[in-house]
This record gives sequence, structure tokens and C-alpha cells, in this order.
Amino acid sequence: MNTEKLNRALYDTKRGAYTLMRRTTYLLSILSVGLLIYAHGIAEKPETIKFLFIAIDAILAVFVFIYLLRILYTFERKKFLKRTWFEGLLMLIILVNQVGTYIFNTPVVYNFFESIDIPLSVELYRVVVSLYMLVLLTVELLETRIHIRAMQIKPSVAFILSFVVLIFVGAGLFMMPKMINVPGNMPFLDALFMATSAACVTGLAVVDPGTYFTFSGQVVLLLLVQMGGLGILTFATFFASMMRRGIGIRQHVAIHELLDGESLFSSKGLLRKLVYLTFLIEGIGAVIVFMTWGTDVKFTSLGSKIFYSIFHSVSAFCNAGFSLYPASLYTEPVRFSYILHLVIAFLIIFGGIGFPTILDVLSPKAMRTRMATPWRNWKLLSRITIYTSAALILLGMVGFFFLEYNGTLAGLSFAEALITSFFQSVTTRTAGYNSVDISQLATPTLFMFIFLMFIGASPGSTGGGIKTTTFVVILLAMSATIRNKKDIEIGRRTVPYSVAYKAFTVFAFAALLNMAFLFILTISDPQYDIIRLAIEQVSAFATVGLSTGITAGLSDVGKIVLILSMYIGRVGTLTLALALSTRATTTAYKYPATQLPIG
Repeated sequence: MNTEKLNRALYDTKRGAYTLMRRTTYLLSILSVGLLIYAHGIAEKPETIKFLFIAIDAILAVFVFIYLLRILYTFERKKFLKRTWFEGLLMLIILVNQVGTYIFNTPVVYNFFESIDIPLSVELYRVVVSLYMLVLLTVELLETRIHIRAMQIKPSVAFILSFVVLIFVGAGLFMMPKMINVPGNMPFLDALFMATSAACVTGLAVVDPGTYFTFSGQVVLLLLVQMGGLGILTFATFFASMMRRGIGIRQHVAIHELLDGESLFSSKGLLRKLVYLTFLIEGIGAVIVFMTWGTDVKFTSLGSKIFYSIFHSVSAFCNAGFSLYPASLYTEPVRFSYILHLVIAFLIIFGGIGFPTILDVLSPKAMRTRMATPWRNWKLLSRITIYTSAALILLGMVGFFFLEYNGTLAGLSFAEALITSFFQSVTTRTAGYNSVDISQLATPTLFMFIFLMFIGASPGSTGGGIKTTTFVVILLAMSATIRNKKDIEIGRRTVPYSVAYKAFTVFAFAALLNMAFLFILTISDPQYDIIRLAIEQVSAFATVGLSTGITAGLSDVGKIVLILSMYIGRVGTLTLALALSTRATTTAYKYPATQLPIG
């Protein structure tokens, strides 16, 4: 009865209170993110930084108070706590830490990490707070009327615009003085290049991330890779569904189109599985990487070793290829850490086979179902992506082994040469890590690399290229034409001609785009031979990140060409074309047939 009386007493003020709380949260989120960016990138005086974080702590206290008010104004409080458990856990941590810090002079979070021999620096605490504030701001933006539902834009347009926003935000952060270890600011074009390469999970770099960026800059790079790998809309919608009341029908449609869900209302569940599985694989990968660095690899502290492990695990799974070592995995401390190379290679493979395949093959539910009914096969998409990826990896491995046996593999044992060949075959199609000196590779090897990079990863993955399924459909269409078969068939299924048209469209668009951009590069950067420029261009378009070492030496025009290539390659040629196209007024007509000579 007391609960009912309380609900009745609060009923009349509920709408006004919720409006005030939402507006306050929204404004304070913007203010706190601005204060954090200023503290991270500009402020240098210790007293200024201390004042900024006291102000941020005050804002966090307001957020905790607002969360408690929301509990009070919710009539079904148990359901509310169950629905917002993630946000509630964050609020509890903030409350405990602030009470301990400001009332009992005992910073709980600091003491906890120090007790397990991981000193929590001020920088790391800033990162944790920054992440929370950015997530909260994203959720608030998603819930206000100034988002996708109000603008009535297509999901494909929202997808490509989200990368534009992510890239320019990243470039702006990189240009702040405290993000780099050299005096002054990072030049705009270089900042834009690095932000594009990270957001588009490419890995091409005009600076050495390990020495040029400060810890804050490296964290920004890592966040861009993570959000670019899954897509910022995926993250925003995921956290909105976790931290608030859920998502609307338009968000369901967007997720369904972007993630290729089986049904419209299964898309929310598919999204959560995708994000959970991604974090799980990256977490397991980081633990294994942590254990396989090798005895010769030295770190300044345990925290540094943990950060390096997380960075390389996320970079590998997202197929970004960024490394904190100047020559990637060819750098002397890790050049001969072959177990580490294998771990990185398998993370790349998991990230490159595509999220639909990962969910079909590696999700706990799928594995339990397959154990209960072992006669059930994988879905057709999973079979195509896995078998094609395996065939391309084997082709690249054998080709690299024989082409480079007396070259970059000289001096290695047979087992070491096999592991190196396997690693380079895996990373060439998607990730861009290297365990050999790419500038010393033979010309036939570079041509093979161009072929593998152009095909790229599988659909629904973080990798680029025309995708393995596109390559398979083109081969099947060619085979059907040569054998004079009426239908395109695979796995006792008929592939519709519309799919073949899309495959040839993607191939033709990609080929023409690469040739056009390569032509521009030969004009803007004639000091490099065409094979090096071709490696650079295809690597950018396929978001691979392999380079013969000429990226930093390219002209401004050359860098702009690669920026455009990375962006188009990440969002996808077909997605970009659909976003820019206009819907036909009607297709209810057909012209008389005609014959044209082909070949």
C-alpha cells in the first residue's frame, strides 16, 4: 500500500521530472565530454587538471542522483533495476569511489588496482571516465529527437555518415597538443589520415603510433579501431538497448539491414550476441597475447603489458593491423615470437570470416545445438566463407613459401618459414600486420598480395576488399557461362541472377576505382614505381594496411587519394552507391530483347 501511495503522489510530476532529468543529463554529458577533452588534449597545469576532474566528479554525482530519481519515479522498480543493471553497476562504482575519495579520503578504485599490483594512473582513470561519458552522450543523442528516426534517412546513409563523424572527431582529437610526443600540433592532413585509417580499420600510418602518440593518443587510436570495426551505430544502438528502455522499430530495421538478421525482431538479439561475442573473443585473445609475448619482450610495467596485449588483440580481431612497434611484428623483440604470430593470425581469421559466420559457428548456442545434433551442417554462407577463406589462405601460404624461400624466408628453419608464410597469407587479405620486411619482397609476391588484398575478407566482417562471396559468385557465374548452364548453382541451391549482377557490379566498381586512383597516384607521386603505388592503393581500398614503406612520403594529393580509398573501401562500394542513388519511379516495364556480341 505504501508503494501505491508513493506512486500516486509522484504520478502528476512524473512527466515533468523525466523531461528535466533527460535535458539535464544531455547538457551535462556534453559539458563533461568537453571538460574531458580539454583535460586530455590541452590543459597542462596540474592545478587546472585537478579542478577539471573535481568538476567532472561533481557532474558524475549529479548523474548518480538522477539515476536514483529515475528509480523513485519508476512504478515497477524491480523490472527497472533488472533492465538497467549495466547503468546501475556503473553508478554504484562511481558512488562508492566518490564517497570513499571525498568523504573518507580513500580512493576505492585506485586502491583496488594497486592491491592487485596494477597501479591505476590518472591517465587510465581519465580513459574510464571518458568512455562512460561518451557512451552516455551517445545514448542521449540516440534518445532525443535529433537522431535517425527524426531525420528519416536511409540506414545506408546513416551508416556512411557515422564513419564521417567518427573520422572527423578522431582527427580533431589527434590534433590536440597532449595527444602527441612532439611539440606543437599534429598536421590536419596527417591527423585526418590516421583517423581514417583507424576508423576504417586499415592500418596504414604516416607516423609511428608507438612513439609519436602519447598514451592518450594511443587510447584514442584504439577506440577508433574498436568503434570503426563494429560500426559506431552498432555501439550506439547496443548501449541504448542496455542502458535505457530499448530501441524503436526504425532501429530494428537499421540493424536488420546492416547485420542481415533472419527476422526483423531477432535483430536486437543478434546485435547483443554480436557485441558480446566480439568482446569475449577480444578478451580471450588479449589474455593469450599477454601470455605469449616471449621472454625477450620487455615492458616498463605490468599495466603497459596489459595495454599492449589489449591493443594488439583488438587491432587483430578488427583487422586493423595497427601495432605499437615501429616495424609491426617484424620488430626485433617480437620478430621471432612465433606463438604470438599464430595467436594474432587466428584473431585475424575470426574477425575476417564475418559476424554472421561467427554467430553461426562460434556462438555458445550454435555450438550446443551442433553438439546435440552433429548431423546438422553450417549455413551456406558459413560454408562459403570458411572454405573460401581456407583455400585463399592455403594458396597465399604456399605461394609465399615458394616465392620467398630464397628471399625474406632465407635463414629461417622449415617450421619458422611455414609459420611466417601462414601469417603473411592470413594478414595480407585483411589485417596488414607483417612479420617480414615488405619492401624486400619479390615482384611476383607483391602481385600475389594485390590479388589477395583485392578479394579481402568475408561479408559482415571488419575486413575490406570485394569479399569472398563476391569472388565465389563471379567464379560460379563464369563456370555456368562456360559450361552453357542456365542457372548458377552452389550447395544444391540456385543463386539468383540479381546476386550475380551485384557481384559483377562490386567487382567492376572496385576495379575501375582502383585503376582511377592508381592513375592519380602515378601523377602525384611519380618518384615511386607503379608496383609500390599499386600495393599502397589496393591496400588502402581493401582496408588491409600493408605498405612497402612509402605511406609517410606520399604527397598531400596522394594521402587524400588513400583517405578516399580507405573510406570507400570500409563503407563498401555497393553501400555507397545505394546511399547516393535515387529510387526508380517504376520498374513495371520491359524493353524488347536484343543481342550484343561479347568477347
